Order: sequence, then structure tokens, then C-alpha cells
Amino acid sequence: MAVTIAKERWNSKVNELVIGVEPNSVKVGGDSTLPFLFFEGEMPNRPVVALEVCDVEPDDWAKSLTDAYKGVMGDPVAWAKKCIEYGADMICLKLVSSHPDFDNASPEECAKTAKAVADAINVPLIVIGSGVEEKDAEVLPVVAGALEGKAVLLGNAAPSNYKTITAACMVNGHSIIASNPLDINIAKQLNILITEMGLPANRIAIDPLVGALGYGIEYAYSIMERARLGALTGDKMLAMPVICFVGQEAWKAKEAKAEIDETPEWGELERRAILWEAVTATTFAHASGAIMVMRHPEAVREFKRHIDKMMQPASL
Repeated sequence: MAVTIAKERWNSKVNELVIGVEPNSVKVGGDSTLPFLFFEGEMPNRPVVALEVCDVEPDDWAKSLTDAYKGVMGDPVAWAKKCIEYGADMICLKLVSSHPDFDNASPEECAKTAKAVADAINVPLIVIGSGVEEKDAEVLPVVAGALEGKAVLLGNAAPSNYKTITAACMVNGHSIIASNPLDINIAKQLNILITEMGLPANRIAIDPLVGALGYGIEYAYSIMERARLGALTGDKMLAMPVICFVGQEAWKAKEAKAEIDETPEWGELERRAILWEAVTATTFAHASGAIMVMRHPEAVREFKRHIDKMMQPASL
């Protein structure tokens, strides 16, 4: 007996975002269907991975992470090159040193580091600030100027500082990450405000502030899915690709930190933590995540193996 597969017909699609410059640019988005449902529409670009690099050596990363980057974590250029060896599609440089409670590095110091990394790699670059919105508004415009012509993805812009960061992206040819606290209405409003300043909608990525497995991932998934459905039904202010900062969330969960003698039923710690990150990233890819910012190279390999399989359309 033949079975007729029900198919949705969408009237719009997600914007295609280009990061970097040819011949080393990366494209994300462009989908006219829900993730991996090739029988309903097109998914021209696969989800991609950016490996995270800090501009100073972190003191709170798990041993399995520091072992993977042993000898390079004190040098962001060497660290970025190691990430490329591990198969990163992009590098995500986090300017931790600019945090007022850390080194409180100047905008010029951060710009010098960012330019050194950008000049040393042959993959696109994402640059994010320390997360202190006032300081990011000071640092990121100077960084944007130093990286003019590199077409980086710059963030994170919030309602309190988006004007300064958006202007810097417009002047220097970059794209922007618009961050919101898992709120689809705030996400949409911020995108409206950014586009009203003149930055094209196809140069915006949405950061919904994701969680990790078991830590609000269902809510994050539903917000991302609602945004994708909005994009496919014609809402232009939700039609931006989604970036997910997976590594920073997955590796702070207790399941990625608890030793085996504390929770023997959970199994060996290192393998468990790697799978925690890989499955978190995989889940968000199915929710419509386009860019996964990750940490462990083995988690990246696991994630990419899954995406390889999912990008092979089944015959229906």
C-alpha cells in the first residue's frame, strides 16, 4: 500500500549570510524548509562549526579541553591555527581580556589581537566581546575598524549597545550578532532596530542565548523553531540564521564536570563531556541552528559526522 507523505509548502526562506571574503568565505542560511526536510524545500548550506579561542588563557576550562590545546592557549594566533587543524570552519575569538573585572584591556589592545588572528588564518572570523555591554560598545567599534575588509561576524549586540556596534559594522563591512534572552519578541524588535539603521537583514545572525542538554534546551529549541517557522511564513525580521554558543553552555553543566567517583552511573567523565557538547550541538542543528560555536575537537568530529549523514536527502 502506497503511503502519501504530507508536505508543507512554504512561501519564504531564511536569509543567506556570508561571512569572510572569497575564496575563504562561509555561507549559512538560505533554507526554504525546516532543517533537513529536503522533500519540502531546499537547504543549500550545511550547519558550520566555529571553534572558540580566547585572547587570554582561561583558568576554568576542563582538563580534556586544555589537553587538546596544550601549548597554544597562551597565544591566540597559535590557538586559532590549531583549531583549523582540528577542522574548524571558522574561528570565534572571544575578547575575555577586555572584561573590566579581568585585564580591562583597551580597545586598541583588543584590536591588535583580533587583527593578528585574522591575518594568520584562512577561514572566516567571528569576534565577540567580554559580554559587558558598556565595554563591548567601546571595544568592538575599534576592533571593527582594525578588521575592515575582513567581513567578520561581530557581536554580541544587545538593546543597550546595538547602535554603536551596528554603525561599526556598516562602516567597516561586517555582519552583526543580535543577542536576546530567549525571547522571540525581543529578537524580532532588535532586528527591526538594526535594519532601521541601514544594516541589511542578510548581515544579521540571531543569538538566542541557548542552554545545554537538560538546562532549558527544550525552551531554546522551541524559540529557534518558532523563529524558523516565522521566517518560512514570510516574517522578514525573523529570517536570520541562528548562532549557538554551545561550548560555553555545555561545559559548565554538571554532567560535563562531575567526576566518575561522584556519579559512577554516568560513566567516564571525558567521553561523557564530549558527547554532552556534541549532542547539544546536534539538537540545535535540528532546531535550525546554523553556526555552532564549540570547544572540543572530538565533539566537533562527532557533530560533523552526524551532519554529513543528515545532509544526504532520503528518497521518499
